[in-house]
Amino acid sequence: MSDPYTSLTAAEIASQPKCWRQASETLALHATDLPRRGERVAVVGCGTSWFMAQAYAALRESGGHGETDAFAASEFHLGRSYDRLLAISRSGTTTEVLDLLSRVRGAVPSVALTADAATPVMTAADSVVVLDFADEESVVQTRFATTVLALLRAHLETENALPVGVRTLAQAVRDAEWASIAPLDGELTSAEQFTFLGSGWTYGLALEAALKLREAAGAWTEGYPAMEYRHGPISITGPGRVAWMFGSLPQGLADDVARVGGTLIASSQDVPGGLDPLADLIRAQRLAVALAAARGHDPDRPRNLSRSVVLDNRDA
Repeated sequence: MSDPYTSLTAAEIASQPKCWRQASETLALHATDLPRRGERVAVVGCGTSWFMAQAYAALRESGGHGETDAFAASEFHLGRSYDRLLAISRSGTTTEVLDLLSRVRGAVPSVALTADAATPVMTAADSVVVLDFADEESVVQTRFATTVLALLRAHLETENALPVGVRTLAQAVRDAEWASIAPLDGELTSAEQFTFLGSGWTYGLALEAALKLREAAGAWTEGYPAMEYRHGPISITGPGRVAWMFGSLPQGLADDVARVGGTLIASSQDVPGGLDPLADLIRAQRLAVALAAARGHDPDRPRNLSRSVVLDNRDA
């Protein structure tokens, strides 16, 4: 099926291949601000940005670039020693991120990635990378987050530090162009429940996919490491419920999903040659919009959410 209608969120989702390409083209302007090979790095964010931090940390460390930890900004371990702190904040106003940057100032060099140059993060961090071409009007974050990961992935690629089996960003862009327009399976919009799975860097993508469906459509979703799926989460899968794997399928997983009557979606087998997992996230984003429409929700105005979480003095 095609996307049911045009929304602001849907338009921003469709623009991602262009944004990723632009991130790659502008990398030279930002390369000196990004983590260097051998540095011990912490990456922080909130919500979607935290999940992108997890994906990047796994990519960077497994590619041999250096020890890399990812934290929700509110859960950063101040007692640990790092060579650089990388903070991701679309709005540049998120309280937890700004508070952490203030706490580490003078102790740990920091760089922030943001979409808005007219925000407090510009002076809170030691250096800032502004991806304003990927900024969004929508509350539900899509293209900014993936463009950040595209930029960081391109940087690892220039350092010859992509893990074995991870495609080049140029290949990912081509896959994203397909994922942006390919018909979605009609049975997905009638599914009762979704479990997203990943391994290594794609675990962060699985968590993000689950969040997108919850935010835009109020859907029942969960996210787990792929090998943990058999240790309990599979009990929720059955007829009318979906297990969606980002990246390569662990041996026997397809048989396990079939045995309990679930529907399996897998980037490694749904298209010839497989689909880049980051491009596959676009399919999940589009599904979130389609589910919202099917359930009478407006993805541009999700329930209980605002574009940025700014805490008042009582909560900070």
